[in-house]
Amino acid sequence: MNVAEAYEVWSTSYDSDRNLTRDLDREITRSALQGGHWHSILELGCGTGKNTALLSEIGDQVHALDFSAAMIQQARQKRAFHNVTFTLTDITEAWPIANASIDLVCCNLVLEHISDLRPVFAEAARVLSAGGQFLVSELHPFRQCQGVQAHFKHHGGTIAIAAFVHHVSNFLDAAGGAGLSLQRLDEWWHTQDDGKPPRLISFMFRRSE
Repeated sequence: MNVAEAYEVWSTSYDSDRNLTRDLDREITRSALQGGHWHSILELGCGTGKNTALLSEIGDQVHALDFSAAMIQQARQKRAFHNVTFTLTDITEAWPIANASIDLVCCNLVLEHISDLRPVFAEAARVLSAGGQFLVSELHPFRQCQGVQAHFKHHGGTIAIAAFVHHVSNFLDAAGGAGLSLQRLDEWWHTQDDGKPPRLISFMFRRSE
């Protein structure tokens, strides 16, 4: 089962499954964006809309992309978003977004499934306006090196979704190559992660003026 097929299957139970990583990512996004407001926001890999509701509150216009029609359908059913446009898109290819038209790009728990970060960062830099920001929240490479990856229960078994380990240097190199500078880097633990390596890592990048 490839990544797209796995998320199609997972879409019906994604919100109800016990998932500490999903829950922590929601907290990270709210914390990182607290107090801000943006005219235009692009969400990469919106999934079932875990963070879309927040983005619709802090953005005038939100464009949400995902490669799973089933995930987008779940997001649409959650609420009637008046300012969110959902588009079925593979973010490893050219995005259907105009140059320099976005003030904030958010990418949560997506890049672990992409082997080469550089095209994604290049597209983010292309669509960001001058001074625009790029928030990335991902499974921490320390956890990945311990064999942790996205997975879910299905028909009595476990489906592990294909993933790639990206070290901190890989994120920074991809960002630097695209002309994005690092504003902030944070490591995050869930309250149940006592004594364990950080669960998630987040970056805030910025496009130069």
